[in-house]
Amino acid sequence: QVQLVESGGALVQPGGSLRLSCAASGFTLANYAIGWFRQAPGKEREGVLCSSSSGSSKHYADSVKGRFTISRDNAKSTVYLQMNSLNPEDTAVYYCAADLFAVQGGRPQGRCPFPAIAADFDSWGQGTQVTVSS
Repeated sequence: QVQLVESGGALVQPGGSLRLSCAASGFTLANYAIGWFRQAPGKEREGVLCSSSSGSSKHYADSVKGRFTISRDNAKSTVYLQMNSLNPEDTAVYYCAADLFAVQGGRPQGRCPFPAIAADFDSWGQGTQVTVSS
């Protein structure tokens, strides 16, 4: 059974840092792209970053360039989102998602979809809340 579990969300002050984790099970993480998305209250879900199966990353949101990075540890079946210089606009529920059916969708397996279309990611975690506030 495919499962993605996010953790690490918290209340943090502006300028602070957090590292989110996405623990994957039920599939071989090394073979698939994993994306991080976020959804703020009253806003649409937004792509943040994606990690391809090769370990390369693709930014989906210009607003996080230079502040957020994505990495993966395939041995631990975990993908991380390191968030630095957080600001109140980063407040959202953060989700990780796996693109497990890229080939069926006509896309190369393991490569990050671009642009970030949530529908290209077929398995989602339950989300973790990040609140940036003083």
